[in-house]
Amino acid sequence: MHSSRPLVFVSIFCSPAPLSGARGWGVCISSHSPSLRPLGAETFSSRPPSGGRSCLLQSQPPSNSPSLESSSPCGPTPRSGSLRSSDRQGALHPPSCHASRGTLLRWRPWLWTGRRDQRLPEPEAELLSPSPPARPSAAMAVKDPTAVERANLLNMAKLSIKGLIESALSFGRTLDSDYPPLQQFFVVMEHCLKHGLKVRKSFLSYNKTIWGPLELVEKLYPEAEEIAASVRDLPGLKTPLGRARAWLRLALMQKKMADYLRCLIIQRDLLSEFYEYHALMMEEEGAVIVGLLVGLNVIDANLCVKGEDLDSQVGVIDFSMYLKNEEDIGSKERNVQIAAILDQKNYVEELNRQLNSTVSSLHSRVDSLEKSNTRLIEELAIAKNNIIKLQEENHQLRSENKLILMKTQQHLEVTKVDVETELQTYKQSRQGLDEMYNEARRQLREEAQLRQDVENELMVQVSMKHEIELAMKLLEKDIHEKQDTLIGLRQQLEDVKAINIEMYQKLQGSEEGMKEKNEIIGRLEDKTNKITAAMKQLEQSDKDLLTQTRTIAMSFVKCASSDTQPQYKLVKDISF
Repeated sequence: MHSSRPLVFVSIFCSPAPLSGARGWGVCISSHSPSLRPLGAETFSSRPPSGGRSCLLQSQPPSNSPSLESSSPCGPTPRSGSLRSSDRQGALHPPSCHASRGTLLRWRPWLWTGRRDQRLPEPEAELLSPSPPARPSAAMAVKDPTAVERANLLNMAKLSIKGLIESALSFGRTLDSDYPPLQQFFVVMEHCLKHGLKVRKSFLSYNKTIWGPLELVEKLYPEAEEIAASVRDLPGLKTPLGRARAWLRLALMQKKMADYLRCLIIQRDLLSEFYEYHALMMEEEGAVIVGLLVGLNVIDANLCVKGEDLDSQVGVIDFSMYLKNEEDIGSKERNVQIAAILDQKNYVEELNRQLNSTVSSLHSRVDSLEKSNTRLIEELAIAKNNIIKLQEENHQLRSENKLILMKTQQHLEVTKVDVETELQTYKQSRQGLDEMYNEARRQLREEAQLRQDVENELMVQVSMKHEIELAMKLLEKDIHEKQDTLIGLRQQLEDVKAINIEMYQKLQGSEEGMKEKNEIIGRLEDKTNKITAAMKQLEQSDKDLLTQTRTIAMSFVKCASSDTQPQYKLVKDISF
């Protein structure tokens, strides 16, 4: 802050005493210095905390000290003016303050942009034009205690998250479990989750824990199943409160605490089973806290949950971490300067170490280069000796090459003469071979023609064989038909004979129809004669067919080869 502007200190009042005449402790906001002094029952009113809730108390400083009062955002305003805060997303809103000298203080919030090199200006107090004091109305005098508790918890959450982000970014390192702002953040979150929690009755005692709603997150957000399973598998946790604390630490390390709690506050019908209707998680303050938790995603935390005793920890908020004075600001500036000097010292030491390592590496490289140079000189001398030896070997090989060329030329001349003589003999033998080839080709043509004739004759024989087989089949069919006809005629003849006998018997029995029967008998005899004549004709034609079959079989036997002898036997058997 600038030295020309007055220093403003936030006063936070907390008292476990009830309203009836008890004395509490409060810290006033003053433009000069903070003061810690006892306050009477006539100067403040509070509500006793229950279930680990914290509350801010209203106080009036004495008339002789120029101080500022702090109150809840929802509480009455006995003096004029209030702290104005920006409605930007992510800004931390301080509690309302009232100036004692008729001046109005305005709070300039800062917004974290996600990068360490880009930040909005630090919060500072600015003097505004004075305004006339306003008297509180009767409607504003009565406030809902639960609303005051929610506002107090919201303000504490804002201060805790803001302080954690600022301190973590100033250190620029990963946070561990022993970091005080981080411990206070978990305590504040525990108080926020406990606000308005319903009491569940058991057989032995009353149970009031936040593990129930947190355990519900894994059903709404599938990625939270891993955290819930890890918490259940931790061996040192025996109480639901310890599991809830471990769950909060794991969610912060996973950087998804805001996402998990957002899924939880959306399901108000499910939350109503665990919280009262006036609880912080059921009201708008819960959504605001969830929005503030998004800023914690820029922090890296490495927390050891397994060895930490989370069941027996006492969740008490340390308000001294959020109180400031001139000495603290000066010590902070000195700490910043010392930190900058230490950073420069560390940078110089690191640079010196890097330079030393570079020099040592260069020395080692020079030594290696000298060794490689001497090795290359030795290799060069050896290579020169090898070149001289290779040149001598080259001269020897050239002389040997000349001798080999002379010998090969002589050998080529001799082989050339031999090839010419062999060529002449080959030409002479070639003529005799051509004559033999022509003769063999002529014989091949004759053999091919003879083979073609034999194949044609064989085709003719095969066709004749097929025709004879077809004729035999037709003759067999005709013979069978004639045999059937003869059988039918014989049957008719037997029928006629039976009829004749029957008619003869009737003729003997009836003399009156003798003439008619004689006529019938005459007609039947004529039919019989015709049938006998037809039978004789059929027998004659049958004999003619048999003679034709025999002649065909004999001619086939004469023309066919020995392979058709079984067929001739078959024809002979059929004919006879």
